[in-house]
Amino acid sequence: MTIQMIIDGGADVPHDLKAKHDIWIVPLNLHFGDEPFKTGELDIAEFYNKLRQSPELPRSSSPSPYDFYETYKRVDENHPILVLALTAGLSSTYESAVIGKDMLLEEQPDRQIVVLNTKTASCGIALLADEAGKRIEEGYSLDQLASHMEERIDKTTTLFILKTLENVIKGGRLDKVRGAIAKTLNIKLLMKASETKGDIEVMEKVRGNKKAFRRFVDQIEEYANNFEDRAIALSHCNSEELGRSIMKDIQTKYKFKDQLFTEMGPLISTYAGEGGLVIAFFKD
Repeated sequence: MTIQMIIDGGADVPHDLKAKHDIWIVPLNLHFGDEPFKTGELDIAEFYNKLRQSPELPRSSSPSPYDFYETYKRVDENHPILVLALTAGLSSTYESAVIGKDMLLEEQPDRQIVVLNTKTASCGIALLADEAGKRIEEGYSLDQLASHMEERIDKTTTLFILKTLENVIKGGRLDKVRGAIAKTLNIKLLMKASETKGDIEVMEKVRGNKKAFRRFVDQIEEYANNFEDRAIALSHCNSEELGRSIMKDIQTKYKFKDQLFTEMGPLISTYAGEGGLVIAFFKD
């Protein structure tokens, strides 16, 4: 029995992984002024150009319940569905996915569908999608898969670092006075997805690029000690060289078995800003 995996535009998953596991994507919405875009249809280079030129960040909104419902309807009726949704701590996407599920079940009550709040974003969802794909290949039933993935979600650690505060300031998440002071002092923010709600917490403020990125790598060992049988996922915001350098530092120090490397899509890039990085792994 084939289980269809569905994610959304808040996930940053390598193209080969999406193809390998036939992962379907429900895009989120971005608006530059009155100009609407779907996350999957906006060329990433064009997006960065627009972002640099715009005095304000684009507005984002979750897919509608009907967007999810339409996607579910396209899945073969004999195939169960697993949805890995962007953290409910940052978006109403999970809620839309659940309502879409209810809409489907009203029409087709025998359909099998599970919607999970991943409590993560970007490459954190890639890490979970990779794990789900492996278990699907092993023949897990939908119930087995859902139970396993709930446990994996609780074990997922997602860490963020921002190289620039420009987008945080534009987005109103850091007032301009404090932002100007932080930029002058070359302060970098180290953040984490909270384990309870999946919203973003500022864990540390570190001065200087080298010190901040070193601390970004060093903090992995505060959450996990066994790496040889695990995967590390990293996503970068228009900074492939930096991302690969950090991944090399991670692998030199921790020897993860597998690695997932990908570029952030428009949604996460909107808030991370160029040079931002996300890493995700399973904690002990």
